[in-house]
Amino acid sequence: MKCRKICCLLIVIFMLAVQMGSAGAQPVIQTTAESAVLMDAATGKILFSKNPDKELPPASVTKVMTLLVALEAVDKGKAKLTDKVETSENASNMGGSQIYLEPGEGMPLKTLLISIAVGSANDACVAVAEYIAGSHEAYVKMMNDKAAELGLKHTKFINAYGLPAKGHYTSAGDLAVMMREAVKYPLFNEMTKIKRYDLRNGKFILNNTNKLLWWYRGAEGGKTGWTNEAMYCLASTAKRDNLKLIAVVMATPEPRSHFRESMKLYNYGFAQYEAVPIAGSGQSMGKVRVGQGTVDWIDLAAKHNISAVVKKGQKDTVTHQISIEPIIKAPVAKGQVLGAVTVYENKKEVLKVDLVSTKEIPKGTVFRHMFQLLRSVYSYNQ
Repeated sequence: MKCRKICCLLIVIFMLAVQMGSAGAQPVIQTTAESAVLMDAATGKILFSKNPDKELPPASVTKVMTLLVALEAVDKGKAKLTDKVETSENASNMGGSQIYLEPGEGMPLKTLLISIAVGSANDACVAVAEYIAGSHEAYVKMMNDKAAELGLKHTKFINAYGLPAKGHYTSAGDLAVMMREAVKYPLFNEMTKIKRYDLRNGKFILNNTNKLLWWYRGAEGGKTGWTNEAMYCLASTAKRDNLKLIAVVMATPEPRSHFRESMKLYNYGFAQYEAVPIAGSGQSMGKVRVGQGTVDWIDLAAKHNISAVVKKGQKDTVTHQISIEPIIKAPVAKGQVLGAVTVYENKKEVLKVDLVSTKEIPKGTVFRHMFQLLRSVYSYNQ
């Protein structure tokens, strides 16, 4: 009986200790951001989050999607960076951050995109929107369609520039996904990391509002935002030792707090995690036999950088598998998907990246087909 009482007492003490420990447990990062996410750019793995799905006004961080939709249009050949874009009366009347476009003033599309990325120019947003989609409203629909395509469930855009509007919102989790998609375009990284840009032959200077470019080692780019309603917001990227991270903070309370809170996220990420590189973008990962083509074999390359992210010291948990088509008939288009690399962490799939053909292979002539047939028959008889 005495032994049973002692055992019961020990169990009670243990349970109280567990409860006290849980009550006193602190999150891995304490942030004043209303909503925050730290994501691995390669795999989309969330390394930290706080209220990731909370729907909040994003202010000018809206322009991550504005730029993404424009760069996708350029990539698909719907517009060229050298195209001259003329400013409408509607675009010239925009308030807030702007480059003071005059009605009828023309600028190359690339210059306007840089003005959005570096100077957060609202008038440039409308000029670009009208040029690519025909109207600002049609462009906003493209932005919402892209959000739906990316599976974003906590995002709705009312305009392309981020000034306060009823029903205009997103979340830190959705913004991280937008950033991950945007950084696949080299031009997005190139533009958003420009510290200073001279416009109109140096008569108008744009200084990047993202101070992490000066203050944080490895910072690569991103987009800031502020309104009274949204408070201070920042979606950004930073890279160290092959590990590229995306940090999003929304509704931080005071000036510069969005930079401070972002640095907290990055410091945690770079201290706790490491990248396991598997292949670089364009790196050859195998060959496919080509039938009836002008050549017999074609190299396959990774469509994007391939890596995994793990807690430091856990590299051995990462493996990968390559699957390739055994043979493909010509013609073969450059960039055609002919295989894939699947990455596993602790035998669980975390990433799948396409392997694509490195060049175009046209169909061979009848004479080459006959020669190949004769050669294969001869080889078989030897």
